[in-house]
Amino acid sequence: MSSAVGLQALSDEIVSCRKCPRLVAWREEVARQKRAAFAGETYWGRPVPGFGDPAARILILGLAPAAHGGNRTGRIFTGDRSGDFLFAALYGCGLANQPTSVSRDDGLRLRETYIAAVNRCCPPGNRPTPEERDNCIPYLVRELRLLDRVRVIVCLGAFAWDGALRAISASGHPVRPRPLFGHGLEASAGSYTLIASFHPSQQNTFTGKLTPEMLDAVFRRAIDLASGGARDESGGTPP
Repeated sequence: MSSAVGLQALSDEIVSCRKCPRLVAWREEVARQKRAAFAGETYWGRPVPGFGDPAARILILGLAPAAHGGNRTGRIFTGDRSGDFLFAALYGCGLANQPTSVSRDDGLRLRETYIAAVNRCCPPGNRPTPEERDNCIPYLVRELRLLDRVRVIVCLGAFAWDGALRAISASGHPVRPRPLFGHGLEASAGSYTLIASFHPSQQNTFTGKLTPEMLDAVFRRAIDLASGGARDESGGTPP
């Protein structure tokens, strides 16, 4: 089975998942009530699968879909402020063909990059329970197996850092001692290099805790590592 076919089959399975009653109830309630600004839209209201290049060398991992972002549009980091910040950086580094992500059919294409989240449903207060996290980890394990060219995992936030380590350990490569999270820190885990970044949430970007320059540096480092350290000095073009 090719990576593309396998990823599509996995995505179909994720979208139909109902393992976590609390999350099912919450995502569907949000989809019914909607936000006033999106009252005329039909919300996705289901788990949100990963998306991107099946031949990716870089995996970007987030926490979970936003209630009125991915849970509305059906694509992670799409239709919210975090996505605006993230895709502007990816476009600037040559990893995306456009700087915005507003809907599933907006023409966005990722290059050598795949984006997913530890949890596939939006959680109340952006806080999945440990059980809800563990219900979703097997999807990430399978995603990593299918994305067999990935060498770098960019973890957006401490929850993603922890989720990546759990998935790699569940794949048969326990990481000991467990590396600590900190923006810009790197760690080897199995066949991967993990790079930590603050999450591009408004509380980080509006306060200056995460700046465009900081996120740009993370992705350019990821490009370097994914290409074996060789860098195109003409503009940081990905491998």
